[in-house]
Amino acid sequence: MVSAASAASAVVPAVGLPLGGPLPRPGRVDPVWKRTPCRLCGVGCGLLVGVEGRRAVAVKGDSDSPVSKGLACVKGYHSVQAPYGRDRLTRAMVRQNGALVEVALPTALDLVANKLRDSIRRHGKNSVALYGSAQWTIPDAYVASKLFKGALGTNNVETSARLYAASAMAGLQTSYGLDGSIGCYEDIDHADVFVLWDANLAETDPVLFSRMLDRRRAHPAVRIVHLTTRMTRTSYAADQSLLHVPHAGLAIANAICQEIVARDLVNREFVDRYVAFRRGKLEIGSGLQDDIASEDLADMTWKAYVRFLDDYTPERAQELSGLAAESIRWLASLYGDRSRKVMSVWGTDVNQDVRGTWLNNLLHNIHLLVGKVASPGNSPFCTTGQPSGGNAVHDAGTLTHTLPRGVVQSEQDRRRAAGIWEVPVENIDPNPTHTALSMFRALDRGDIRFLWIQATNPMVSLPNLNRYRQAAARADRFIVVSEAYPTPTTDVANVILPAAMWIEREGMFANVERRIQHFERMIAPPGDATSDAWQMIEVARRLGFSDLFPWEQHSHVEQIWQEYGRFHDDPQSGLASLSELRTQAGVMWPYVNGRETRWRYNTAHDPAADPARGAFDFYGHPDHRAWIWLRPYEPPVEAPDRAYPFWLSTGAVLEHWGTGSMTQRIPTLHRALPHGYVEINRDDAEQLGISDGEKVRLVTRRGSLEIEARLNYRSQPARGQLFVPGFDEALPVNRLMLDACCPLSGQPDGSKCAARVERLPARSGP
Repeated sequence: MVSAASAASAVVPAVGLPLGGPLPRPGRVDPVWKRTPCRLCGVGCGLLVGVEGRRAVAVKGDSDSPVSKGLACVKGYHSVQAPYGRDRLTRAMVRQNGALVEVALPTALDLVANKLRDSIRRHGKNSVALYGSAQWTIPDAYVASKLFKGALGTNNVETSARLYAASAMAGLQTSYGLDGSIGCYEDIDHADVFVLWDANLAETDPVLFSRMLDRRRAHPAVRIVHLTTRMTRTSYAADQSLLHVPHAGLAIANAICQEIVARDLVNREFVDRYVAFRRGKLEIGSGLQDDIASEDLADMTWKAYVRFLDDYTPERAQELSGLAAESIRWLASLYGDRSRKVMSVWGTDVNQDVRGTWLNNLLHNIHLLVGKVASPGNSPFCTTGQPSGGNAVHDAGTLTHTLPRGVVQSEQDRRRAAGIWEVPVENIDPNPTHTALSMFRALDRGDIRFLWIQATNPMVSLPNLNRYRQAAARADRFIVVSEAYPTPTTDVANVILPAAMWIEREGMFANVERRIQHFERMIAPPGDATSDAWQMIEVARRLGFSDLFPWEQHSHVEQIWQEYGRFHDDPQSGLASLSELRTQAGVMWPYVNGRETRWRYNTAHDPAADPARGAFDFYGHPDHRAWIWLRPYEPPVEAPDRAYPFWLSTGAVLEHWGTGSMTQRIPTLHRALPHGYVEINRDDAEQLGISDGEKVRLVTRRGSLEIEARLNYRSQPARGQLFVPGFDEALPVNRLMLDACCPLSGQPDGSKCAARVERLPARSGP
């Protein structure tokens, strides 16, 4: 059993970093400390990096950071070792006769521009595409949007944010009319109850979880409830852990709403004044055939909503989810207790579902029914996993349907973008093209011939991986990869451009509470490595777009920020100036007249909200109301059966981040957890005759993987369930996963599928 203290064991003192050499000797001059957000997950912890000469040599938590208050997790405390891996890419490379050879960077950029131009000439503008990253800085994302959507005229721009946060974005947009979190991390300091929906925060967001533990320690009446498919380090620290089967959230959330209504726990004053009811299209498919759905919106009444909920008694939800009806009633009482402030927290495991948008809507529904939203301590809050995945990347226009501060389908938004970019409005296509998986399917079909991948590793992160790896490897496809290290994605590249890492260039990230944090260039990048933004600017100039990208390399971040700010020049989305960002440890947007917006739609806190409408103004929708959606339970696309009797799920672990391409190169983190494994319930393992440490074969309808079995290890799956972390590129679990997706958001349902476990035959001989 892991104690609450050990669940927060990620928090350690500042450390010196060997970085391939000895620790600083006593008596050396102290390093110069410079502020930066952490490079890794979307929490956005504040760090101070110690720089000596031309090298980052130490790191400690930034006590001025309102996010982390001087803390960091084990990944953050070792993050500045990431630039110093022995196999760092420092020169451009071009594939010749099947082999990658080094070339001068200008030569590689010439080739990229020529291939891009040639593909458009021969196959049309939509034959070229850019797949970027939720790890992009805001300037990176903005340049990508301007180049492809404003200059080239194609909406073939996507990012890895689609894999982690798209259903959260779609849920916010449909429930409130706008994207971006409603509350902020300060909600943790006010909440009385934390309900964690399938979120292993002790490993995925340990600093936030530490703040929750601190809140409970100072206020013993605070409760942490963990709804989960497996017992994890978060479960062991929670006050109550409630197990359910995968894909059960729709049933559980609707049943909580049914119980709130049946027991008259609804805040009727709030609902009557601030809420409307909507039903969307029900037959929306599973995303396996690129079937992106529209809402087919219909107004509904309170009575119709109550009738809808009649089908979701706690007893029926128990049948669908495995969670006891009494536990559902207890959860409803926590949400409905007028004396308690409640914060619901969820992340990728909720979003990665074929009905991920619906489930996000239902979690917002619970809070709207009881009026616990947009006020201190009352918050439905999604953590979305990557440095700018929470806000900046998609708000800069780097999903196929988005523009900076808008969508391509809106003529008003297109005209604003065209005016700021100084391009004809006709340049901006009003029709979205491909979401992330659809983009790689188009590559497979040959609709896309040129693909530029930046700062992400899709040849590890995409579900049903073998299908998309084969697409990228086709002979008549041209793949460009901007990356800092060799990865399975650079393995399929025709051109590799060496990328500068975060402290080697200037930029901004925006974390999941809408906090924009600036970082300066602290050390020089190695060799020819440059930022993703500057690589795109160089290619744009080679394509004849110098007038659209007139910026100088030494000042382009400031010039981009000024132009980007023109999209956000109003109270609903105002930004801090660069001078303010440079002097503060992050500023939350909207930022108006020197004031951050901590709770959106709350007229006491949000300058865009109209006090004449009362305590709240949900101005994202034309009716100025938040919308409660009627979203039914539907069974999963794939579930265990006789041939594949187990649920296989994937997720993150404390020591590693993403696909491990950075953290696996940090010696301390690699030694702590060097390779992947499959966790099996001990009773299932005994029944199958499997011992701890034994190699087994996992098999799904998409492939197989030989991997080490672990019993009674870091977490404990329930019977009938398996868990494999996704950080090990040598054991790519995503080759087994299903590539269905939510048709409303385009987010893959890639974290669970049906599987079987096979024992391997005994090996003979020495």
